This record gives sequence, C-alpha cells and structure tokens, in this order.
Amino acid sequence: MDLVFSDIHADISALDKILKVTSLPNFKKEYGSFSRILNLGDLLERGTHPKQVLDKMNNMSENYPVESVIGNHDEAFLYNRQVSGSSLESIATHRMLNDNDLVFFKKNKDGTFGDQEFFDKKSGIICVHGGPLNPQKITPNNAGPESWMYQKSWQRLSENEEFFSYAGYHYTAESAFQEAQNKTKNPIILCGHQHEEAVLEKNNNKISDLLLKSEPKLEKFDNFSLEKKEFQIKDDTSYLVRVGLGGPEGYYGTGDAKPHFGLIDYDQNKILLFTIN
Repeated sequence: MDLVFSDIHADISALDKILKVTSLPNFKKEYGSFSRILNLGDLLERGTHPKQVLDKMNNMSENYPVESVIGNHDEAFLYNRQVSGSSLESIATHRMLNDNDLVFFKKNKDGTFGDQEFFDKKSGIICVHGGPLNPQKITPNNAGPESWMYQKSWQRLSENEEFFSYAGYHYTAESAFQEAQNKTKNPIILCGHQHEEAVLEKNNNKISDLLLKSEPKLEKFDNFSLEKKEFQIKDDTSYLVRVGLGGPEGYYGTGDAKPHFGLIDYDQNKILLFTIN
C-alpha cells in the first residue's frame, strides 16, 4: 500500500500528523500498513520548518522506499527563482538551509534537481506535481524564460480548456489521459499542486467527476478526527487523482487548510483520500 501526499510546504506539524495517524494501531488494523511513500512535491517554501521536514523525509527514506517528484516551489528555492506566497519568516528559515540539509533532493547529471515524473509500470501509477503533459509538445519556441512554467511541476488541471498563464500551463483531463495512456493502458495519475482534491475517471471514452458523487465518512482514531473518501479502482478504467494540501502552513487562499493525504490499496483495489480535521 502506498502513502501519498503533496504540498507539505515546510509544515513539520502536518507531516508528523500524517505519519502519526497512519502509524496508529487502530488505523493500521482498519486500513493496513503502507509499504511505500509517494511524495508529489513542494516540500519547501511558504511554511517555516523546512529543515525539520527534510530531516523527517531523509529519516523516512531509511525505513521505506520513498519516490518523489519535484514541485514548482522546490524548484523555485533550489534554482533561486521567485514564486509568491512565502512570508518573511519562511524566507528566513529557508535561507538557513545548507547543502547537507538539501541532500534529499537528487542532483542530476545536467545540474537539475529531482524528477519531473515517477512512473511505476507494474501498477500503472504516474506521479507528477502538476500534470503529465510532455512539455516539448506544449512549449512554444518563443517561450524564453517562461518555458519553466510549461514543465510538469507547473501544469494545472483545467475544467474545459487549455491555456497558458503565469500560474502555469492549464491542461484538460482528456489531454492528461491521452498523454498518460502513451505509457500504460489504464493509468492512475497522481498529482498535487492546486491544493484541492479531485478524482476523475475515464471509462469508454467518458470522463466522470467521482468527487461530486462521493459521500465523505467521518472516522475517529485516538485523538484524530478524519474525513474519508473512498473510490474503487475498476478494470479498464483510468484515473486522475489530485490529493489536497498536505501542509496548512503553506495555505495561500486556495484549497482546504487542513492536512490531506491518500492511500492506494492494491489488495482491495481502492483509492482513499483523507482529511485530518
């Protein structure tokens, strides 16, 4: 089973809550234990505890397989680019990070950091921060410095049309499924970035919004109150799942300012989304 989260945004309290809840004996009795962590990016910026978050992720990497993709705020910090939303306190705590603190971010041979995508061929899982579109297909030749905002770390799910803005390249669910199906017949696309949950399925060329039909269930584990949404993974069906904001310290006017995480249960063929109230 995979534990999935995104947009922790230097919020160690939220990350600790997610790990605490999923490690509770009664939670594990109900849902089982995760064996892998999928981090969908944006561990950094906006929040005020980046060192603690990176230390925690490094420690978790010693005990579990951790697959990570780079987020646009991770890139902004690592490449010294400006992105809105960080307070003066957040900027100050990030400036204190040193090379040892940043070893979590893999440096590639070309000098870039991290991966834009993680693809698990066996499960059909495709992990991205923003979206799965191939930047080479959508980036204009004259994009210049703006080409950064066409990357998978910046792409954003749009309701009904595709366009570029200074918030990134906005793609449709149909484009996402078409691109992902070049890799695997029935993909499960996992993303974050927009801080709000979304669950879309494509079956027989029809795309449906499963979140609109879902009935959240309230559950309590020890002192934690959770809201759960559960979705069955069906055969011959593709999915796009956007987990909500992981770290409320990174809240910036969009999404629900509570810790969110997901589980992918391969034994039960289920996708579960949780909010910690």
